[in-house]
Amino acid sequence: MSDLFDEGRRAGLERRIDEWLGTVHTQHPNVVSAQRAEGDELRWMVRLRGDAKEFTTVWLRLGQRTLQYETYVMPYPEENAPVLFEQLLRRNERLVGAHYALGAENAVFLTGELVLRAVDERELDRIIGTLYATVEAHFGELIRLGFASRFTTSAK
Repeated sequence: MSDLFDEGRRAGLERRIDEWLGTVHTQHPNVVSAQRAEGDELRWMVRLRGDAKEFTTVWLRLGQRTLQYETYVMPYPEENAPVLFEQLLRRNERLVGAHYALGAENAVFLTGELVLRAVDERELDRIIGTLYATVEAHFGELIRLGFASRFTTSAK
């Protein structure tokens, strides 16, 4: 089991994430917004402009033992769901530090978590980069498979 961070260590990590957030624009040129979320939970949001998918928003949430992260990939597929889910499961095997999952409203997410003692600027950059690159690499194929009839043109 990972170490439970006390309030002092958690507050220090929270400050480091805030500081990293202030410089993330220089590390990732596609970042269009990075901010701390309002509310009871300690959460941050990094929004990136993409080519395959217009925007990818990565959420970071600080827990007592881990930093959880996720991004919305696409809605539940209207068609070819078994084939699409098989592809996602096969891709999970090759991903490091993240995996595809069904989340709220059965939407497809890319998610992961990291023990708090491993969180540093380098890991935060890796997380953002991994989620962004994975969505950019696979979004077009996944959306065309899950919504195939929307991409077919009818012959006149």
